[in-house]
Amino acid sequence: MEFNNKRIKLGNGIYLNMIHTDKFKSNLLSYYFIRPLNREEVTMNSLVPLVLKRGTKDINTSIEIEKEFESLCGANYSSSVNKRGERHVIRFTVEWANGQYLSDTSLNYRVIDLLRSIIYDPYTENGAFKKEYVEQEKENHKIRIESKINDKRSYAINRCIEEMCKYENFSIYPLGYVEDLGTIDENNLYIQYKKLLDTSQIEIFYVGNFDEDIESYLVNKNKIDRENVVDIKRENIIVSVKQKNLINEKLDVNQGKIVIGYRTGIPFEDKLYNGLLIANDILGGGPNSKLFNNVREKESLAYYVSSTIIKYKSIMLVDAGIEFANYHKTVDIINKQLEELKAGNFTEDDIEISKKAIKTSTESIRDSIFLISEFFLSQILAKDSRNLEGMISDFDKVTREDIIKAASNITIDTIYFMNGEK
Repeated sequence: MEFNNKRIKLGNGIYLNMIHTDKFKSNLLSYYFIRPLNREEVTMNSLVPLVLKRGTKDINTSIEIEKEFESLCGANYSSSVNKRGERHVIRFTVEWANGQYLSDTSLNYRVIDLLRSIIYDPYTENGAFKKEYVEQEKENHKIRIESKINDKRSYAINRCIEEMCKYENFSIYPLGYVEDLGTIDENNLYIQYKKLLDTSQIEIFYVGNFDEDIESYLVNKNKIDRENVVDIKRENIIVSVKQKNLINEKLDVNQGKIVIGYRTGIPFEDKLYNGLLIANDILGGGPNSKLFNNVREKESLAYYVSSTIIKYKSIMLVDAGIEFANYHKTVDIINKQLEELKAGNFTEDDIEISKKAIKTSTESIRDSIFLISEFFLSQILAKDSRNLEGMISDFDKVTREDIIKAASNITIDTIYFMNGEK
């Protein structure tokens, strides 16, 4: 079954996306607030959803909110903050059992209303957030930010991006910064929250089996008159590298982490982009890849090694976990395998295996009601009108020449090494 998105404009910068499917016994409703990723507001934006979940005007505590969701046949609420390129995306989501299958159609409306009350009708005192809630969530958020170092692989990737994109907003950590928390209080955070509602681009997704009544209800509930919606510019894609960076960071670790950042100069709008995705998969996408077979299996240099493409910035990252003493040899072999790729030293089987892996991964979106909404959001951000079937069929059109041409654009920018040697 193919999924299609019915997109309805509700106001300035507000869209409702209705994706009909009877594949699932549940429905999903997500609100995405999309803003430019910038240093001035990143910490506040990340704190807002944590405070909103603490209470609404009618339900004053987070425990009572959880009980209310539980009473709605175990509806599952979640929120997140991340970055898509140089966009800051704040998400509020609820998934629940479709009331049509429970002979209780009112359930769908009650879940919609509860999610909206969390977002639009928070608990306030004296025209601002409750001071106690803000202070508690600031402390929780401080712990959350500081704990990023606990996952050393993820931390190394973030550090490479910070150094590689030092003069670009993509370097900004999406959860914000501990040093900002001291200046945030219940009043200025509430002002930022209102700004988020009034000026963000808003994409609302409803995925599931619904009728015209639900669609009309969502349209009427979410129509808002707004004037000054923030403009989010397309990310700048750096094509040439003027100066290579080498970062050697000493930490108390038992295993070294290498992250190599490359500029590809191929934006996702380019016809070569699919060739870049397949080139990346051949290089480091899985157990058939050049990096896995040469760095890990043949030379036994890495505990893990892989490569990935960051879509909105056209960056490729190769990361590996190694013994400290193997740093130079590992970097040399990684670069040698990239040169082999650029020279076209791969087989037709390599191409077909990579195409199949990418298509299988793309097809798996159909099996997750959450990933369906994430896919269509990604398409909207990229201004890409293709559905899943269209994307999958386009991979089959990629030629060997496309892969080589795409790979030839890949240029090393930054090497980050997490080093534990004393």
